[in-house]
Amino acid sequence: MAASTADADSCSAGPMHTPADPNKAARSRRIAELKVQLRSLLPEVLAQTDFASEASLNATIGGWAKNLIDLHHDVFHSSEQYAARYMQNLKEGIVSSGPNAKIYRRNYDRFRVSPAAQRYFTLFLHRSFLNHFDELSKTRPHLDDSEVWIGQNNSNYGLLITPRWNEATGAWENDRSEIRHFRPLYWTIGHILTTGLVVDHDPDPIRFASVDAYLAFFKNTLVRASGSPHEQAIAQRYVTFVRASSNPLNVPLLIPEIRYGGRAAQHKYRLDFCIVDPLTMKKVGYELSPWSTHGYLSKIGGLSGAEINAMAKDNFEREMARHKDFFKARDIYALIYTDRDLADPDKIFDDMRARLTPVDPTAPIDFALVDNFFTTPF
Repeated sequence: MAASTADADSCSAGPMHTPADPNKAARSRRIAELKVQLRSLLPEVLAQTDFASEASLNATIGGWAKNLIDLHHDVFHSSEQYAARYMQNLKEGIVSSGPNAKIYRRNYDRFRVSPAAQRYFTLFLHRSFLNHFDELSKTRPHLDDSEVWIGQNNSNYGLLITPRWNEATGAWENDRSEIRHFRPLYWTIGHILTTGLVVDHDPDPIRFASVDAYLAFFKNTLVRASGSPHEQAIAQRYVTFVRASSNPLNVPLLIPEIRYGGRAAQHKYRLDFCIVDPLTMKKVGYELSPWSTHGYLSKIGGLSGAEINAMAKDNFEREMARHKDFFKARDIYALIYTDRDLADPDKIFDDMRARLTPVDPTAPIDFALVDNFFTTPF
């Protein structure tokens, strides 16, 4: 994240500005104001310190960020929060015995000699946050959860965030440095239209030209392969829901047949459906468990009651082990629907519907409201 030009920031690219979006326009005005303040401070900073240029000054502040901020996992909702985390980690780095401690201390002392440089330092951090607000304020999946593998043993597909084909390994992987720059909401219809699906050891991704193209593949390929009429009933309701949405790209994916073992050819379990909240990354699984496939005991003729009970216990233990393992290893809490529930698929989908219209628990900063609070009539 080191700066490469005089205006360089702690991240490599500035935000995309959409004139029609008043919130982004207001944020851009704030960034421009901070730039003016930084430029006005610059002559005094250079006169009072040994920094040779604006570029070297910016590079010093911005260059620390990649070590002081966890760009994969940290989420910030204000520039004050971003600056505070940066400073706290810098303080800990200075007093530590780490490899960067001496560099941190030397540069820290360069800022201490100049009140103007200290003000510049703080303003630069505020501008860095605003320049990359969309990336830094968005909850991102943990690196361990940045890919999902779905489907049957011989018909499995991968959904990654920033997929790239690794020629050396002959496998798909995420470009981890770009995960936070990913524009669509994670694990939504917009996500899959951007990335497509991948097949292990095949360099050609499966692309979808439209929402309808993906929904057809979802219903007729991904779900139909399970052979479950209950899953197909839910899939049809999901298709109808997405098509009726005013913003289908932001609808969370109803992920079918999520594999416990990931891309491994053989794995122990699959979960019928899963929804990942794109705003919080919380995961909820949905397991459709009719007695005919999850509990029914066959060939019990001649067996004693104790033997039948032992078979039933084994079935129950295996079923519960699956749900516990998914929760412990994948942090997926699964709701289980039995025959009584399956008689009313509308009711099941009503449970899913609440997860398909996520609400951000942290209200985003309305820059336009703040800037125009006393000039806009209510």
